[in-house]
Amino acid sequence: MSFADKITMLMSRPGGDNVQKDDVPWWMRYAGRVLGTVGSFIAIFAGIINCMGLFTLNVSCLIAGIWQMLAGFIVIVCEAPCCCFFIDYVQVLSDKMETRPYWNKAAFYVGLALPPFFLCFLSLSTWFGSGIIFATGVVYGMMALGRKASAEEMRTSAATLEAGLGQPTTAPRANLVANEQPVSFTGFPLPN
Repeated sequence: MSFADKITMLMSRPGGDNVQKDDVPWWMRYAGRVLGTVGSFIAIFAGIINCMGLFTLNVSCLIAGIWQMLAGFIVIVCEAPCCCFFIDYVQVLSDKMETRPYWNKAAFYVGLALPPFFLCFLSLSTWFGSGIIFATGVVYGMMALGRKASAEEMRTSAATLEAGLGQPTTAPRANLVANEQPVSFTGFPLPN
């Protein structure tokens, strides 16, 4: 058992399944969790700064700041429920998010991060706060894609597709000669 597997087993939740269910590298899983946790704290702080738009009578930045603080809180509840253990049902929400596929988390985090950009685009606090939550969604999206195949597997796959031995695909191919239809022109239509 490698050192990373031992750390993973120690950091797993009590009663959780210790069997690795996917082929995502350990560093990417921790990168997503750390980026989400740290980014949510930054988003909450940047949301407070955006709420200072109340003093300049910029209501859209105030709404963007409130949204950013709410998004930061939701991300920290999903990624690090130990930071909010004093709130009931936090563990239930976190467990539900853990059972979802990575692409669901990616879409959820990107969806949470986009509205402040539309409300207060020129604020640097919006770029930092919501940008880190957006980056967390991008990391989870990359985790959803999975590992890239080895070079040998890609060569083998390309060779079988080129030879026509692979599974039929729905992708359009340039088969102009095979799809050729006869064309004829007999003349102009006669008037009735």
